[in-house]
Amino acid sequence: MHQPPYLLLDIDGVLIPFPDADGSAPATHIRHQVRTKDGGEPFWVWLNPDHGKLILDAVSTGLVRPVWCTSWRFDARRIIAPLLGVPDFEHIELPRLPIITSHPEGYLWKRNHVADWLATAPVVWIDDDFTPLDHQWAADRTTFGNPTLLIQPDPHVGIQPEHIMTALEWATSLAAVKDAA
Repeated sequence: MHQPPYLLLDIDGVLIPFPDADGSAPATHIRHQVRTKDGGEPFWVWLNPDHGKLILDAVSTGLVRPVWCTSWRFDARRIIAPLLGVPDFEHIELPRLPIITSHPEGYLWKRNHVADWLATAPVVWIDDDFTPLDHQWAADRTTFGNPTLLIQPDPHVGIQPEHIMTALEWATSLAAVKDAA
């Protein structure tokens, strides 16, 4: 039996949508005041309570292994998971880099750290901030036998059921190929 692919989940722009020009969030989201482990002043985030069930349903299929992949780091587990009602699953401990753009080398700043963490494991990664270089990396990784799917929600809307369905359909097809081998 093979290990299912990782399901890497970003938070900002995926579970917490970026506000529209008028500062509003989707009507489906509820406002929560939070404070990160780093301290500082509390701030507001908007989360859709349906996203917790969406993630739980995906995980319950056994087709994917969820992992937080976010600059929220451990705070994803400490703050966001309880607000969504999802279990405490692991996170990738991303470094705190002195960068002023999320694409300092033309691709998502997380990518090299994720690649090291994954090694050769298959992955479906949901993030709102991929570039063409990230998509090329995913294609190259897949070509070399490390199946990789990138899913990129609109950061003002966030993750939708069809994104999870795409991830699960991909994972199902991957499992079918592995089982046939």
